[in-house]
Amino acid sequence: MDVLLGLQWGDEGKGKIVDVLAPQYEVVARFQGGPNAGHTLEFDGIKHVLHQIPSGIFRSQILNIIGNGVVIDPIILKKEIDALGKFSIDFKSNLVISKKATLIVPTHKLLDAAYELSKGDKKIGSTLKGIGPTYQDKIGRAALRIGDILSPDFKEKYAILLEKHKLTLSFYKHPLDNLEEMERQFFEAVEFIKTLPLIDSEYTVNEALAANKRILAEGAQGSLLDIDFGSYPFVTSSTTMAAGACTGLGVSPSKIGEVFGIFKAYCTRVGSGPFPTELSDATGEAMRKEGNEFGSTTGRPRRCGWLDLPALKYSIMINGVTQLFMMKADVLNIFEEIKVCTAYELPSGEQIEKLPFEINELDAKPVYKTMKGWHCSLEGVNSYEEFPLPLKEYVSYLEQVLQVPITLVSVGPDRTQTILR
Repeated sequence: MDVLLGLQWGDEGKGKIVDVLAPQYEVVARFQGGPNAGHTLEFDGIKHVLHQIPSGIFRSQILNIIGNGVVIDPIILKKEIDALGKFSIDFKSNLVISKKATLIVPTHKLLDAAYELSKGDKKIGSTLKGIGPTYQDKIGRAALRIGDILSPDFKEKYAILLEKHKLTLSFYKHPLDNLEEMERQFFEAVEFIKTLPLIDSEYTVNEALAANKRILAEGAQGSLLDIDFGSYPFVTSSTTMAAGACTGLGVSPSKIGEVFGIFKAYCTRVGSGPFPTELSDATGEAMRKEGNEFGSTTGRPRRCGWLDLPALKYSIMINGVTQLFMMKADVLNIFEEIKVCTAYELPSGEQIEKLPFEINELDAKPVYKTMKGWHCSLEGVNSYEEFPLPLKEYVSYLEQVLQVPITLVSVGPDRTQTILR
């Protein structure tokens, strides 16, 4: 089983790469996160954004698994499947859902909003999709799971969780105005999900491995948003690194083969939290505009900055990355010079190349290496040999510093604009 994950703060371009790699695999499985993810795929001039469905769904020969580590919003999942209708996808034969995946109920979204409001200017920057409160209930052993919707007393189980949530919402004085309509949509979507194949997916995954089938485990968000290793508390609520593929699918660590690490040729971040190389100037604005850096799930403008090598090295280390894929190289076409952060300078004057525990509190200034930009379009470039020299130098420099081969460079959003080295 190979694992594909983002090495930055999410939005690295995982959806496109799963779509490009998918023909080499028989199974694509999502192992964590929920509708806070937005995986964008572009082909045949059409753009698609998937939130909970694995990115192999457009290939009919691939089995797509939503694993036990995922949290599922039935309303959003139903809308996603409805939107696939125009592509004649037989989702009942190539999409299966783990019974152990956790359910997002309507009050989880209300709790998300209540918690975020209560933090004032210390807010995390949540997508308000109910992800955090759902994982809280999972850890607190109070959550409902997909398998529960098949139980004859599902409504009673739901009512117990609802009362627990209402108590918390009353403490925050949070309104329940639209709860009735949310519940109507929720139960309608639950009835629809009952018609899908709901399975014990850990058996399916391990039986596929035993039959020597090729599996690609698809992560959501990015490694620097990991609940343990990210810039806590400005993180997501799940394990976004390679280890999460084991717990999120029920697979032994010994079964992991390649670990594909995806990174942008620069950095972006949505929501709050430390971002040493952030550019709050015209350069950052140009980067945002050129890269169309607005959240595929929230539409929020992303914070933009130069590539951060200490952070990238850290992600490579904790994930055991074996191959690197560099995305959105074309966004840097507009710059005559490109900068790369090689270290952080602390207020004391000390320079460090590691991500410290206190990264949130430290006023760490990036130490930059400046490189010549290629400053030309990459339109029509079909091979590494055709790359302009400064882009080749950029790739070579990163390989030398990161000590992992960059085997793929993306030069545009379409699946055809992908250069394998």
